[in-house]
Amino acid sequence: MAGFAGPCQGTAVDDALCMHVEPDLREPTLIACFEGWNDAGEAASTAVRYVADAIQAVPLANIDPEEFYDFTVQRPHVLLDADGKRQIEWPENEFRFGSLDPTREVVTAIGVEPHFRWQTFSGLIARLVQQLDVRRVVLLGAYMADVVYSRPVQVVGFASQENVLDEIGVEPTRYQGPTGIVGVLADRLQRDQVDVVSLWAGLPHYITVSPNPRGALALLQKLGALLDLKIDDLPLQKSAAEFEQRISSLVSSDPQLADYVRQLKRREFAQ
Repeated sequence: MAGFAGPCQGTAVDDALCMHVEPDLREPTLIACFEGWNDAGEAASTAVRYVADAIQAVPLANIDPEEFYDFTVQRPHVLLDADGKRQIEWPENEFRFGSLDPTREVVTAIGVEPHFRWQTFSGLIARLVQQLDVRRVVLLGAYMADVVYSRPVQVVGFASQENVLDEIGVEPTRYQGPTGIVGVLADRLQRDQVDVVSLWAGLPHYITVSPNPRGALALLQKLGALLDLKIDDLPLQKSAAEFEQRISSLVSSDPQLADYVRQLKRREFAQ
């Protein structure tokens, strides 16, 4: 996610966290994702944007990127505005909010995984969660896996409360190893006694096309079951079906790739 840098027009809660408004939210849930390592196929960020668009979310807050990014790695972009003037677009972590129904709101967060000061960065989000009295945080991610591209996308995850995953048909992850900002943030929020659910879509590592709407749809549907979201996902279903057709054509036209997929299917059958 990126946006034009500019002075904070709201109340500065911290040197880096800028509140544009201070709404009185009803039973808010935060849905967050971070582009980069945590967002294979842009599945997580596509899902969160879909929710934000559906609820017509408006700006709430952002985190200034200056202290958290190596701009030689995550470079800002130069763009021309409608008047032809040059502007710098910086990596941004943007929070928006909107109503799910007359009794509750959702806060969405789409950001870029930071390069520096992960604990400080997580602390800023934890402070925002506390200030808004967020009841639950749902973190979305996607990862590359040895899976057959045409099979239903498997979503795995973890939850701080028992039985949550069982209720929405998600297998608990047993992953151990390097983690991203999603894992670090989840740990911080759980230590703050916040209810946390993390959902991850497994996508085929041999398909590098982005965005991957099949992954986004799988995440959105599990999110809908978790939060009782009444969001029309038919446009995303259509995009997912068209995407699968394109990938099928790609696989069938590449003998090596087609053979690899057949091996994956045989391995899956043997299990």
